[in-house]
Amino acid sequence: MKNKIIYITFITIIFVLILSSNVFASDPKLISTLNGAFEKLEGYLLKLATPAAAVAIGTGVFMKKFSFGDEEKIRTAKRLIRGSLFSYGFILCVDLVLSLVKTLLT
Repeated sequence: MKNKIIYITFITIIFVLILSSNVFASDPKLISTLNGAFEKLEGYLLKLATPAAAVAIGTGVFMKKFSFGDEEKIRTAKRLIRGSLFSYGFILCVDLVLSLVKTLLT
């Protein structure tokens, strides 16, 4: 009885491992289409983030330059520049992490 349970457990584990591997089947068409759509969306967001960060930094620089000594405008400009740099760095780090995860999964 004990050997039969061990045998059935072993066969079940082997069966699950074979079915879970992608050696015998590929992704369904809907999944590959969704993956392609997300990759395109990620590319568009990265292409949009670069000019948006440049415009935000440029606005902060001009705001600081033309503040004429107003401390509040200078603080606002510094916050704008710092925030846009951190946001752009965060977007690039997320892209790096997603690329790393994608290469580890394939």
